[in-house]
Amino acid sequence: MHPFASYVLRSYYKATGWNEDNLYANLTRSSSALLDFSVPHGLHFSVSKAPNALFKTTYAMTAMPSLQGSVGYIFTSCDLNVKSSGNVRFKDMIERFKVYDQPRRPDPKEEEWLAGENVSARDYLLYGRFFLPTGRLDALYSTRLTPTIQASISAISDPPSSEHPELRGRRADLSNVMINVQHDVGKWCTEYTWSAEDEMWGVRMLHNFGKLGLSTESPSEDAAAKRRVGMKRVDEEDAVEGGLKGRVSLGAEIYFSAKERSAGVSTGIRFTTLPDATPPSFQVPVAAPNASSSTPRAPPSQPPTTITALFNPMLGHMSGAYTARVSRDLALSSRFDFNVYSFESEWAMGVEWWLRRPPTSPSDQDGPDTSSYQEPPSIHSADVHGVVKARASTNNDVSLMWEGRLRNMLVSLGVVSDLSSRSKPIKALGLEVAFFSSE
Repeated sequence: MHPFASYVLRSYYKATGWNEDNLYANLTRSSSALLDFSVPHGLHFSVSKAPNALFKTTYAMTAMPSLQGSVGYIFTSCDLNVKSSGNVRFKDMIERFKVYDQPRRPDPKEEEWLAGENVSARDYLLYGRFFLPTGRLDALYSTRLTPTIQASISAISDPPSSEHPELRGRRADLSNVMINVQHDVGKWCTEYTWSAEDEMWGVRMLHNFGKLGLSTESPSEDAAAKRRVGMKRVDEEDAVEGGLKGRVSLGAEIYFSAKERSAGVSTGIRFTTLPDATPPSFQVPVAAPNASSSTPRAPPSQPPTTITALFNPMLGHMSGAYTARVSRDLALSSRFDFNVYSFESEWAMGVEWWLRRPPTSPSDQDGPDTSSYQEPPSIHSADVHGVVKARASTNNDVSLMWEGRLRNMLVSLGVVSDLSSRSKPIKALGLEVAFFSSE
């Protein structure tokens, strides 16, 4: 599940209108949710609190295999609608398969005027976390410079411990500062990165073919409803007879380290089917309650599918993944990795199965975070209370994880096994419990 700090950061991006999915680094996010999910190791507890809309605190403790903890603080310049662990939409806390919306140009912040003067200020987020007993300190500062440019500075201060350097690894000091600048105009998204530890410079680019998505700005509820009703379905664009209809994104990255005197390059392509233009789509305006809500929605004309391919010519690594939702509660993924230099290969398979129970009231539905949209009673979706993920590969590694909600707590339980080892078939076993409140 997402840590509380990650949940707040995503809420900040959504509140400020920044699309974190339009990045080359997230090109394979849909398949990675099924094939690269992280299983908790040991026993981990976290408690977080949001005393107001601007300030949040989080505390975490790991009891096994060693005792350690951390304290974190988050401050934002804008109000965030952060919910409690008992009523937060469960799918918002899970890394899952998802067909993301069409890329769009970020909207500018609404101007604030006072006595004839523009008093608008830049949105920003401050985050700090202190680890005990190591004394490590993590920090993050993110701000919007312009409507299409966002900058962030992250830092790690890890002082050398009393242990011998050979016991801590090759490098005794892991302190680092990284600067990241993202320029997103919808059709293109460029990311510039600089790391002080190894003096690395990097550039990532992602280009989306096809039309841009709708702007999230809506002048009024009536106009939004009219635009929503008269809108053509997104998945009706660029129809191709006898095949899937969708859009293509092409990206690449290049980086150079002056300290290590090394460089790298990679490129990737992604095909994704176009989702239905219906809520809870992020950028589609929500219809009024009386706007033909009694008409049942037709099933998707094509299964939500994502196909990705990556190639690193310097390392000779090639990877291709195919992910699709075959039913309402079941998603499958398959990935093949191959190295042209060593001829090593790996085939991985993943599955995601959602667990539901009948809703007790409309407020308990795992639906969109809006009170103005409700599905017809005949097609009410049951409340999602958990998900089971499984992964297996030709390297004999098998992972199984269950994530769910128990009362007001979010729980993750997972196990990693090695089928080829008779002496130690269980590589890792862990339990994670998270509780946070906004009251």
